[in-house]
Amino acid sequence: MHSKTDLLIVAATWLTISLALVSCSGAGSQVETAQATPVPMHEAAALNQNPAEPQSRISGTLVVEDQVDVEALRDGVVTTVAADVDTAVRKGQLLATLDDRQITADRDAAAARVAEYESDLKNWEAEVKVLDSDRERADKMWEAQLITKEQVDHIRYNLEADKFQTQSAQHKLDNARDVLKSLDLECEKTRIRAPFDGVVARRYIRVGQRLAVGDRTFWVTSVSPLLVRFTVPAQSAGRLHRGAFIDVTGETNATAHQAKIVSLSPVVDPASSTVEAEAQIEGSPGELRPGLTVNITLRER
Repeated sequence: MHSKTDLLIVAATWLTISLALVSCSGAGSQVETAQATPVPMHEAAALNQNPAEPQSRISGTLVVEDQVDVEALRDGVVTTVAADVDTAVRKGQLLATLDDRQITADRDAAAARVAEYESDLKNWEAEVKVLDSDRERADKMWEAQLITKEQVDHIRYNLEADKFQTQSAQHKLDNARDVLKSLDLECEKTRIRAPFDGVVARRYIRVGQRLAVGDRTFWVTSVSPLLVRFTVPAQSAGRLHRGAFIDVTGETNATAHQAKIVSLSPVVDPASSTVEAEAQIEGSPGELRPGLTVNITLRER
């Protein structure tokens, strides 16, 4: 059997080991706690000794002010196509025509009706002049007691009646002219024309195709002035102002083009912390075309 002294020694040894384990566990927890504690924001800002410099090279998109899909203004079948992709056009130039036989016939009938009412109006105006002369003569004869008062009144009533007929003829003529003008506009709608100087970028129609009102026919775009739209970080916006110049280069061409700032947004987009700007390419655009993505270099003020 073990002696009482041996048992005390064993117990003391186990107690020493347990205390050591507890001490190590506490120290490990303190280390983990120290590692998990976040660094305060002001201390983190102090650690950033080299903040990023404002960007001076950004990208943008080339655009033009006038770009539009020319839509059909009336139903009809395409009879001719006078322009295709890459055709340079002038404002009002004919691009295509629709079948206009029915509307032209209606227009010709309206023109004939206008001519008829014009003749009718001239006839009534001449009749009024004749009756007006008769009235003057009747007044003089009445003063000379050569005719009765009833004869004078009869001439006057006929004159008033013809004046009303003249007014009615004038109204009919005005209405007929309005109808003719409306049909002229409908005839013009069968001619699809360029809305401004530019170039045909797309053609959506072909001969024989039936169109409805609002269908796209051509995409016409202007070629100048060429603009570049871009955004700059808010911290770089101070380097720009209306009238300032930037350098624009294509993605595959090192030729630099000068552009002048023509608009600069006065507010910052809160979602992206950027400011929108627009610049106009100076001189010949060279290889630059609308729709291209270009590189923009801001100049030092």
